[in-house]
Amino acid sequence: MGEPIVKEFRNQIDLNDLRSWVKMGEGQNLEFKLKSNHPERIIREIVAFANADGGRLLIGIADDGSIKGLKHVFEDEFILRNSIEKYIQPPVNYATYRVALADEREVLVFDVPESKEKPHYVVLDYKPENKIAYYRVNDKSVKASKELKEVLKGQRKSKSLRFAFGEKEKLLMEYLAKHEYITVASFAEIAKIPFKLASRTLILLCLTNVLKIDPKEIADNFVVY
Repeated sequence: MGEPIVKEFRNQIDLNDLRSWVKMGEGQNLEFKLKSNHPERIIREIVAFANADGGRLLIGIADDGSIKGLKHVFEDEFILRNSIEKYIQPPVNYATYRVALADEREVLVFDVPESKEKPHYVVLDYKPENKIAYYRVNDKSVKASKELKEVLKGQRKSKSLRFAFGEKEKLLMEYLAKHEYITVASFAEIAKIPFKLASRTLILLCLTNVLKIDPKEIADNFVVY
């Protein structure tokens, strides 16, 4: 698996940079955390950014955008780095920054690039069967579905895939010509096929760039690419 590549920077960014980020508000590539006393929440966001298109995590910022900072940033950073190393598989690459505030407080920044080793998982109890992948969707980090994980795995492989355009694919495309999206359950119902077959078919169509997956908290949507 290898070790994570960690870069540490100081005095590379200033308070003006930080304020401009905070002004943007939380979104697809930006998350605020006020404190670091729940490391499992921090590593979940880092995994979600790595599995999506990367992002920046600001620790010491309230949800309303108030810049509070951390009083013991060295200890916080040490604990978080250890948690990242222990509980994320495979390892993720990231960079850290510290932005100085008044009263000897600092904001801790994690920059997480999009990973080439997707999907990454959070494994809190050391049991691989209980590992959870997260994915960034707008301003939330959601659990990745089985289909999304398979798509992420397949995207990093170079082999070309093919599929036979049969009756179920015809029904699928006819449905999508009239509707914005389809779910696995909806596809299984209209095509009268088992859920597992519907899942495999949609995954394959995503990997062949016919469809793309739109992750959701409840059920992923599949749309025409």
